[in-house]
Amino acid sequence: MPYEFMHRGTFECTGMASGGANKQHASTFSDDTSMMLATCDSIRELGRIDCDDMRSRFREWAYRGKYSSGGVMFDIGNATSTALAEGRGCDDIRSNGSGSLMRIAPLAFTDATDDEVRAVSAITHAHPISTESCVVFVHVLRKIIGGASVAEATSDVTVDVHDFSFDPGIPIDEVKSGGYVVDTLNASLWCLVNTGSYAECVLAAVNLGRDTDTTACVAGALAGAFYGYGAIPAEWLEVLRGKNVIESCLF
Repeated sequence: MPYEFMHRGTFECTGMASGGANKQHASTFSDDTSMMLATCDSIRELGRIDCDDMRSRFREWAYRGKYSSGGVMFDIGNATSTALAEGRGCDDIRSNGSGSLMRIAPLAFTDATDDEVRAVSAITHAHPISTESCVVFVHVLRKIIGGASVAEATSDVTVDVHDFSFDPGIPIDEVKSGGYVVDTLNASLWCLVNTGSYAECVLAAVNLGRDTDTTACVAGALAGAFYGYGAIPAEWLEVLRGKNVIESCLF
């Protein structure tokens, strides 16, 4: 988060840091993680995919600070805020930020159907570009969880409604990281393919700049699934705020 909105090349992230636009302590997790935890908690408690329950939990976070590391919600995307207030997902073409992609990873660990993945995305982001990006991401994660190599998991990744095909060999200057959902998917996959460890992957994602917290969240889900919990640097885990919140939500 300390590097959110900063342009690529104007900074270098090498580890935990404080500050930034939201002026948070180092190791404070972002809105991305909070919404992912709300998703996990719903599945943990109900044992199924229930969009109404997830929406209720997202509102608990947005309005009361539940699922945050410090009990306060300090950052929320425009489409997410609007969707939670109105009770329906935003479905216009301009509402294709990464607000559903950043929280969809838990569904890869369930038997959720593609339509259920779409429905969970549509709680906040209901446009087909967002819903299909989430389906694609869950499929990639499931391949990794099933033991596929990075090359196998990322081959033939396409989002048909956007005419997107992942190219792992594009130069870094062509990797966009502004927060558009397809760009975030592409950037996260690029970071996984072009690095060799969990830390390298998430640091590469942050150092792309702009929507740093979300790119790193999505890339971190990929890297976590591939390298495993033991690959997360111990020094990061030791200082992580809100570990009890995280652990209480996992299923």
